Amino acid sequence: MPAPEIDLPVLTGGRVKLSKLRGQPVVVSFWATWCAPCRTEFPELVRLHETHGPAGLRVLGVNARDQERNTKNIKEFLDGFGATFPVALDQRGKARRTYRIVGHPTTVFIDSAGTIRQIHMGPISGEELDRGVAAILPPR
Repeated sequence: MPAPEIDLPVLTGGRVKLSKLRGQPVVVSFWATWCAPCRTEFPELVRLHETHGPAGLRVLGVNARDQERNTKNIKEFLDGFGATFPVALDQRGKARRTYRIVGHPTTVFIDSAGTIRQIHMGPISGEELDRGVAAILPPR
C-alpha cells in the first residue's frame, strides 16, 4: 500500500515531508524516549543510517512528542546515541494515528516508489532490520 504522508516539524528545525523522499528507500521508526525497547534498538538505526545512507537509504525517526515531557529529553536521547538522521516530532499524534501505531517501537520499510513493504511492530533486531532494508534497497 502507498505510504501515507508524514509532514511534521523536525527537532533541529524545519519540516520533513515523506513525499519529498520519494525515489529513495526509507526506514521510518516510530519511537519514544521512555520506551525501553526503543533505547535498545536505536544503535541499530544509527548503524543503518551510517552504513546504507551512502547507498541512498533514508532513516526517519518519528518521535511521539505528544507523549514526551519536553524536547530537551529527546535531544539528550539522540545525542547519547550519536544519531544524525532527521527526527520528526509528532506533536499531536497525527502520524501515529495515520499509520495506526499501537505501540512503540514500530518500524516501517518503504521502497523508493513510496510503497510500504513491511511494518514491524515491537522491538526489532539488527538482523530483522537488515532483512527489511535488503527488501527495499535497489540492487547494486
